[in-house]
Amino acid sequence: MHRQLIIIGASCALLAVVLGAFAAHGLKATLGDYEKGIWQTAVDYQFYHALGLILLGLVGQVFRMPVTGPGLLMFTGILLFSGSLYVLSLSGIRSLGMITPIGGSCFIIAWLWLIIRFARHPSPVTE
Repeated sequence: MHRQLIIIGASCALLAVVLGAFAAHGLKATLGDYEKGIWQTAVDYQFYHALGLILLGLVGQVFRMPVTGPGLLMFTGILLFSGSLYVLSLSGIRSLGMITPIGGSCFIIAWLWLIIRFARHPSPVTE
């Protein structure tokens, strides 16, 4: 699963770059400043957590530790948090803002899970 997390993370990073460029060039006349800010927040968090997925895959490989749970939560967070913000900025449907905190909670829980998993896992690397 470590390899899949790296592939999913790299795919999400690629998509974040594409969506950032799309907004900067293709949507600059369509979106207002407020919507551009929402879109940029979605791109930023998608990119941070795409790198997080790559990190999880590498950490899981190096330390031989299961990281599938945090990885799935991080990916779910990208879908819910960033996805809801992308749709919100394009559609103006404010009720989508209720989904965004669920995605943010997924991010928080994923990072917390990684901290706990790493703290409890004996390290094969000498410190």
